[in-house]
Amino acid sequence: MRAMSLGATHAEQAVRAIRALGGHRYVAGRLHLIHAFALVDVPDSGLSDARAWAETALGTASLDAATRDERLWRRCTDAELVAVVDGFWTGAGAIATRAALEDRLARHGFFARDGTPFDEEDADEVHPLLIDAGWELVPLALLDPERHRGAMNAYGDALAWESARFEEETAIPPITHLYELPALGVVELVRGVSGDGALAAPLVVWADGDETYLDYVVRGVRRAAKLPEHDDA
Repeated sequence: MRAMSLGATHAEQAVRAIRALGGHRYVAGRLHLIHAFALVDVPDSGLSDARAWAETALGTASLDAATRDERLWRRCTDAELVAVVDGFWTGAGAIATRAALEDRLARHGFFARDGTPFDEEDADEVHPLLIDAGWELVPLALLDPERHRGAMNAYGDALAWESARFEEETAIPPITHLYELPALGVVELVRGVSGDGALAAPLVVWADGDETYLDYVVRGVRRAAKLPEHDDA
């Protein structure tokens, strides 16, 4: 997978970018798994069902919250994902929400570890993993000539487009076009944003699939989120 910059360097930009990642016509599906720890203290009215689930999960005697038990993660919608990230990074109660998470983790035997937010070299060691979110795009073979004309035109000419579609259809294993957020643990949710809202590192997505297609979609995401199409660096 390759890192693709979203151009977000501030928490408010990041929330807009995450909203835009799931809000366009090229999304075929998504899988967002959010840990009970990340859901239970976010004071967003749209998360009432998720918070109730989280309270039940964390209060279940037979479910050890210190483990990697898959029952501690809830499959969430795009709206719930945005609400959680917003609750930790930009919401009116974000500071209190971050403090509540650290306190709750400590009560379950977790203590804040040192680490650099958004460090992908450390991603496999993140525990608990609080947010694991990603989207799958519509296959090239299923793009509609009218609805998805922009992506098809991004190839420049009919031959390049047909070549990309042929490669997708004949690839073994099959090509899947997707992008994922970085692994978000306590370091990212609690320390990933400074007091003035700056991100510890520019937000990226980790993408796999046809580069022309992904570049087109991510440019559209950046435009929808009112972010620069090109980094200053």
